[in-house]
Amino acid sequence: MASSCNVVAILVMGLVSQGFCCSLEDIVIGTVRTGVEIQGKPEWKVTVTNNSKCAQHELRVTCQGFQTVEAVDPSIFKQEGDKCLVNHGNALNGFGSVSFSYPFIMFPSSSVVEDC
Repeated sequence: MASSCNVVAILVMGLVSQGFCCSLEDIVIGTVRTGVEIQGKPEWKVTVTNNSKCAQHELRVTCQGFQTVEAVDPSIFKQEGDKCLVNHGNALNGFGSVSFSYPFIMFPSSSVVEDC
């Protein structure tokens, strides 16, 4: 009887763990006003956070109309047409984040999710 309970427990745990996949929806972009104004535009601290256990790389955010009056380190945020590459395409590890200051609001548009 004990061995059949162990098998059931293993199967249930296997099914539960399969339900916790990672996705683009795990990427959260937060903005906080810094209180600084640059050429009359309010500056925002932007933090891109991966709220999952899976690393995501090649993360891009929609940044149509990207214009800046303040230089942004291209290894953190680089414009590529209407999308911008985050963290130079390198992995944003599980529960990791990257931040920069910029007077613009954006939304995640795509990423490559690594196996969990």
